[in-house]
Amino acid sequence: MTPAARLSAAIEVIETIETQRIPAAQALKEWGTAHRFAGSGDRAAIAGLTWDVLRRRASSAFLMDDDSARARVLGMLKLERGLDGAAVAALCDGSRFAPQPLSEAERQALDSRTLNDAPAHVAGDYPEWLDGELAAVFGDDRVAEAAAMASRAPLDLRVNTLRGKREKVQAQLAHLHAQPTPWSPLGLRIELGADARNPGVQAEEVFIKGAIEVQDEGSQLAALLTAAKPGEQVIDLCAGAGGKTLALAAMMQGKGRLIASDADKRQLAPIHERLSRAGVHNAEIRAPKGEADPLADIRGSADLVVIDAPCTGTGTWRRNPDAKWRMRPGALEIRLAAQQAVLERAAPMVKPGGRIAYITCSVLASENNAQVQGFVARHPEFAPVPPAEVAAALWDKAEAFLAAALVSPEGLLMTPRRTGTDGFFVSVLKKTG
Repeated sequence: MTPAARLSAAIEVIETIETQRIPAAQALKEWGTAHRFAGSGDRAAIAGLTWDVLRRRASSAFLMDDDSARARVLGMLKLERGLDGAAVAALCDGSRFAPQPLSEAERQALDSRTLNDAPAHVAGDYPEWLDGELAAVFGDDRVAEAAAMASRAPLDLRVNTLRGKREKVQAQLAHLHAQPTPWSPLGLRIELGADARNPGVQAEEVFIKGAIEVQDEGSQLAALLTAAKPGEQVIDLCAGAGGKTLALAAMMQGKGRLIASDADKRQLAPIHERLSRAGVHNAEIRAPKGEADPLADIRGSADLVVIDAPCTGTGTWRRNPDAKWRMRPGALEIRLAAQQAVLERAAPMVKPGGRIAYITCSVLASENNAQVQGFVARHPEFAPVPPAEVAAALWDKAEAFLAAALVSPEGLLMTPRRTGTDGFFVSVLKKTG
C-alpha cells in the first residue's frame, strides 16, 4: 500500500470508531480482516496513524475547525507527524486509493491555525470533565503533562534477575537496539518509530527462558519502591496477570513467602505459566472460591501488602489513547469505591512495623493522595513513610528521582513528562502501632 492509501485506510478506521462507537483495537482488527491484501507493514502503519489520531483527537479537530474523521487525521499529520500543508496536500492528491485533495479551508487551517488559543483540555488532548482533576495535581502545567501523556511510549522490558543479568540480556537483544532504562537498574528500553511494529520479544530466546518480561519502567520502579526483601511475608493483593508479582519474587531472591491473589480469579489465569517460566518457586496463588476469603488466615502477620489498585489508568494513556476518550465520570466513582475497599481489606493483614504499598497507574489526586489521606484518617495506626525514605530503594538514583517525580507527603507520582515513564503513584504506609 502507498502512504496515501494507508492514510485513506486510517480515515476509514477512525470513521468506524466514531460512528460505531467501538474500541480502536476492534476497529483495526475488523479492517484487517476485511482487507486481507494489506501486509503486516501496512497494518502496522495504519494502526500507527489511528493511534496517533486518538492521541491528538481534540487538538487536531480544533486545529482544522472540523471534528470529522478526515479532519482529525489531517490535523494529526501536522501536530504529531510534523507535516506542513504542502506535504499533506501531496498525500491527498485524489489519485487511486488516496484521500481527496485538500479544500481551501483545509489548506488554510494547516498553514495558519495553531493551538495558541485552545482551551487546556483541547491543547492537552483529554476529556473536558477531567480538567479540574488534572488542574488540582498539575496546575498550569497540566497541558504540558497531558501532552506528554499523549506521546508514544517505548517498549520497556524488565530483566528477571532470577534468570540473568541486564548486561548479558542487553547483548542478546542488541539486534533490537535495547538500551538501559534511565531509572530502573533492571530495565531495557526499545524505542519505536511512528510506523514501527512491536518487535516480537515473546519469540526471543531470552523471553522464552524467562530472563525478560514486558513491563513499563514506571511499573518496575513501583515494585522496587515497595522494598520487598528476602525472607519477608509479602501479599500481592491485586496480582492480576502477575507483572508486579514476578518483580517482587525476583526482589525476594526466592526466599520468604509470596502470596498472590486477586478478587477476579480470571485475571490470575496467566500467572501460573509466567511464574514457572521466570523460575519463581516461593509464590503461592490463592484464587477466590465462592464467597470464602482466600486470605482469611492472613491476620497481623504480613511484612508487606502490595496493592496494585484498580484505577482509571490515566497514567497509561500513551499506551492506550483510546481509553481516555471512552472514560466516563461514573468509572472514576466506581474505582474510588474499589480502592477504598481494597485498602480496608489490607489493613488487618499487616503486622506491627509492617507496611502497605499503595500503587496506582493514575495521576488523579482523588485516586492517589485523597485515598491515602482517607485511609490514614480511618486507621491512625498507619502513617505514610516519607518519600525520601521510599526513594532510597533506588540507591544512587534516589536523589535525582526525587527531583524528577512529583513529591507529596502522601507519596511519589511519576509521569511521562517528569520521569519518562507511565504515570504511577506510590505510597508506602507503615503500621506504627
